Amino acid sequence: MSRVRYLRLKDTPFEAREFSLLWLIALATYGVGDIVTTLTILYYERRFDEANALLVASTDALGHWGLVLPKLAVFFLCLGICVYGARVGDKVLYYLPPVTLSVIGAFATAFNLRLFVG
Repeated sequence: MSRVRYLRLKDTPFEAREFSLLWLIALATYGVGDIVTTLTILYYERRFDEANALLVASTDALGHWGLVLPKLAVFFLCLGICVYGARVGDKVLYYLPPVTLSVIGAFATAFNLRLFVG
């Protein structure tokens, strides 16, 4: 019977507090900020349309979930890459996913807010 091994950051060159902070920022900007502002513009403002063709098709088919599910998939894929990077001690694979999501999320949130304000 095999035992499942869970990643503990004490077995890696990275710290748990840093990991939590990186992913909290990514969650706040990409996960919450971008999703909330995009949903607000698309479903309550109605002056603008989604520019991403994949998300247009997805929201046409699934409604609000068509926006949320692909973003969740990207978020968890990036989290998996980060955990793998921690496991093998690769700084690029560890830092790049949360930083990339944070930058994209911050830009998208700011852009959406600018559209909303006018």
